[in-house]
Amino acid sequence: MPVSPDLLPPDPMTPYPMPGQRRVGFLKPLLSNPLIEVGEYTYYDDPDGPEHFEKNVLYHYDFIGDRLLIGRFCAIAWKTTFIMNGGSHRTAGPSTYPFLIFGGGWAGRFEGEIEFPHKGDTRVGNDVWLGYDSLVMPGVTIGDGAIVASRAVVTADVPPYAVVAGNPARVVRMRFPDADIETLLRLRWWDWSVEAITRHLPLISGGSVAALAEAAAQEGR
Repeated sequence: MPVSPDLLPPDPMTPYPMPGQRRVGFLKPLLSNPLIEVGEYTYYDDPDGPEHFEKNVLYHYDFIGDRLLIGRFCAIAWKTTFIMNGGSHRTAGPSTYPFLIFGGGWAGRFEGEIEFPHKGDTRVGNDVWLGYDSLVMPGVTIGDGAIVASRAVVTADVPPYAVVAGNPARVVRMRFPDADIETLLRLRWWDWSVEAITRHLPLISGGSVAALAEAAAQEGR
């Protein structure tokens, strides 16, 4: 059954979807860095405006090429910060000081001087909530449906639907039993059409996993 046009959500390419409110915005249309990819409906909240999000992605140098990949329907609170691989220093020798980058007589002095640590792309799944002032370190993967508490420092991968807190962040609890998590990862409601999401919004936002699975079956999923 089609959804009435007046019940559809805003266009995901609308930067500021809340009338009269410019501190919350969908990130996808606001990005300028091709090494940052964000899915539809993921938003950032910042008193100075969501257009400042990229300032919180630190040490992200083009010549390194690492990517920040964030899924759909994520909620990113103010001051959430991503540290990328450009901030890593060599730790194999007695000093961690990056002599090489200043050139002159400090460059080209020994084999391996350019082998700075590189932990790969940073990935955030779908339907992830990143709390106020949380910090995500390079190469981390945060699974679908996870919650990162305010001021948590994420140094290792976060399982889907885990709640993590602390420095370094540790799993406080799982949001659902294992069987329900398996079901949610199979259903992937965030990949449904916007019409299907709108039809089943009460279940997605306030229902049970079992009821959502029944709705998915009705949708032929």
